[in-house]
Amino acid sequence: MTMLLENDVEIQRNLDKNCAYRTINSEIDTIMKLRDSLDNSLTDALDVMQKAKGRIIITGMGKSGHIGKKIAASLASTGTPSFFVHPAEASHGDLGMITEDDVVIAISNSGESKELVDILNYCKRFGIKLISITKNANSSLGKAGDIVLLLPNNGEACPLGLAPTSSTTATLVLGDILTTGLIERNGFTKSDFNARHPGGKLGSILQKVSDLMHVGSDMPILEEHSDMQRVLLEMTSKRLGCVGFVNSTGDLTGMLTDGDLRRCLSAKILEEKAINLMTKNPKVVSKDVMASEAMKIMHDKKITNLFVVENGKPVGVIHIHDLLNNGVV
Repeated sequence: MTMLLENDVEIQRNLDKNCAYRTINSEIDTIMKLRDSLDNSLTDALDVMQKAKGRIIITGMGKSGHIGKKIAASLASTGTPSFFVHPAEASHGDLGMITEDDVVIAISNSGESKELVDILNYCKRFGIKLISITKNANSSLGKAGDIVLLLPNNGEACPLGLAPTSSTTATLVLGDILTTGLIERNGFTKSDFNARHPGGKLGSILQKVSDLMHVGSDMPILEEHSDMQRVLLEMTSKRLGCVGFVNSTGDLTGMLTDGDLRRCLSAKILEEKAINLMTKNPKVVSKDVMASEAMKIMHDKKITNLFVVENGKPVGVIHIHDLLNNGVV
């Protein structure tokens, strides 16, 4: 009896894996067909989207709508103002959210979603550019579009051939193609991305040193000929475990950490000058360096502080705890 149950479990595991493999292979096949079918319409669509004076409006019903929301979110977070308009809500007032400066992307696998009719008519009435995403160029949506981006007519991964699976995956990939195309065309940078993602893990990864560094009176900075009593007081009051030193022109010339002090501790240490004990030409970074890069430098050099300089002059200092406390790893 036990052996029979074990066999049943193993049989079910194999059936599940086979189903998974068929689904993956079916969707890969559809994506490959999408790749091979790309034509000049892609450039036409990107041209219209890039030149839009207004926003990119995404619309679609059902599963196409869910994919449309993701496309709109991806565009908006990468420098292309965009939002999703539900077709049903559009017919009850939300058409007023769409202006003549906008570009509408309407999604329908069959191209015959009746709920899109009012939006399509609105686009035609006010001369709003319409990009149609559908598998049927001869459908109502296909004929209405100024530009048509065709999806592969390759069936669904669903064993019934009914639930949107391969078609929605292809639509998602096509949306990603448009998003990445505009990222490259517009020269969108990591810094631009960070400005739109100040929270969460992405925000912590993309923070710059300038976002976290201590500046002004919070910086432990002294003249390089300062006596060690002043150095100890400065290090203690600023509580960053280090002091930076500048010459007569304000350039950073050296640095002392609490670890350095412990290593050179002697009865006559207070009689010394900072210039005789400091680490000269310490490792520094610019304020535009990503926080994650500063973390790597600290890790590789086995240090806990970095001074931030501009044209040789200190403008800030960052401690490893500043990075860790802000989620930079």
